[in-house]
Amino acid sequence: MPHIPQLDATDRKIIRALQRNGRMTNLDLAQEVNLSPSPCLRRLRALEKNGAIRGYSVEVDAKAYGLPVTVMVRVTLDGHDEETVQRFESQIKAIPEVLECFVMSGLSDYLLRVVVGDLEDYERFVRTRLHPIGGIGSIDTSFVYGVVKRSQVYPDITG
Repeated sequence: MPHIPQLDATDRKIIRALQRNGRMTNLDLAQEVNLSPSPCLRRLRALEKNGAIRGYSVEVDAKAYGLPVTVMVRVTLDGHDEETVQRFESQIKAIPEVLECFVMSGLSDYLLRVVVGDLEDYERFVRTRLHPIGGIGSIDTSFVYGVVKRSQVYPDITG
């Protein structure tokens, strides 16, 4: 079982600040979370080392990148034996169009967030990427035509 780091309110402030702006300097971060720079940097390095902060990335406009179509794909497997599940999960991990794959409760087994260039690209994705995996009982597709809210910043749980 993986170790889950124990975070205090200051650790959470550091994380939230970096979720809002991952490029901020240590000095700016320290000021925002009310620490001096050296203790702030020590805490940041500890958060990185213990896995609470897994990495840093850049938020990109999908349209500008050339992948304007986001698709939510619900997948139900036709069986739930270990081989079918492992084959599906390992092959999904290797498909670059799949940005996220969630194991779900309810009617579907998985929810995928997929990005493609257009409807034809999505059809090609289904025919050449999903169908060859095998073991899929059903695929249910919803196209995203707008985003009301998107955030990578966790809510403040300190009260």
